Amino acid sequence: MKKIINNPADVVPEMVDGLVRSYPQYLRQIDGTTAMVRSDEDSMAGKVGLVSGGGSGHEPAHAGFVGKGMLSAAVAGQVFTSPTPDQIYEAIKAADHGKGVFLIVKNYSGDVMNFDMAKDLADLDDIEVKSIVVDDDIAVEDSLYTQGRRGVAGTVLMHKILGAAADQRASLDEIEALAQKVLPNIKTIAVALSAATVPEAGKPGFTLADDEIEYGVGIHSEPGYRREKIKTSKALTEELLGKLDSEFHFESGKKYAMLVNGMGATPLMEQYIFSHDVLDALAAKNITPSFTKVGNYMTSIDMAGLSLTFFELADDQWLDYLNYPVETIAW
Repeated sequence: MKKIINNPADVVPEMVDGLVRSYPQYLRQIDGTTAMVRSDEDSMAGKVGLVSGGGSGHEPAHAGFVGKGMLSAAVAGQVFTSPTPDQIYEAIKAADHGKGVFLIVKNYSGDVMNFDMAKDLADLDDIEVKSIVVDDDIAVEDSLYTQGRRGVAGTVLMHKILGAAADQRASLDEIEALAQKVLPNIKTIAVALSAATVPEAGKPGFTLADDEIEYGVGIHSEPGYRREKIKTSKALTEELLGKLDSEFHFESGKKYAMLVNGMGATPLMEQYIFSHDVLDALAAKNITPSFTKVGNYMTSIDMAGLSLTFFELADDQWLDYLNYPVETIAW
């Protein structure tokens, strides 16, 4: 294992400290925690707070999306491990400015349980809290970490949509209703060329031969649905887009947003080549996405590979929300 770290046990606190000290214009660390809140707290007055988080190793998610127009706070757990309820609770308190707090939770058993426990703690303080559990990964059902589908890169689009609504002073009930409408319209699928190496484990979560790939892997190196010899970008496009088409039944008369997300070790050059092939395949169906993003948004430490997310824009306002200006580290 080759990593630029000190003690593996100190990876998360040192990362969080380096992050907030590098970007004080966006973030401050909540004392005694690895949770981070917007440093411009005065501007959150009169608005619903948005909190997300999860295990570390997915950077820039989630702290990279804390700021004006997106999240109010984010909680960093240990690597690939849910943050504890007390830390989530501190983030909820910091994000609450009298209008309630909405939690955006990826569908992993630990995250769902711990965010629910934090919600219960907030109830005791009379902080109104509601939530959505994002389950956008179409690759597998009931993985090692979940009941049902996993929450992956589509979670970032949920941050963006709800963040824009909150910044425009949508109520807690309105944000909950919006999240419930948006969720079934976001779908993601991934492919890996190599697995992630958790610093304290010191070895990859699984092993692929130099000429192998695996379809449908999760962001914690969970298994996918098929392993085979490496393919060209065009062949990967056919596989991933085909799986998404079986969910969406793409139509030229509908509007879509597209997110090509690097898993941590795939160069942007390759992500853009893949995007080129996806856009060509869509053009053959007479479809041009109304919104596109390419880059590293929800990674898996040093995994090589990428994920492809589509979001059917069933409401024209959703496109406005995607284009709404933000001030964050990563968007």
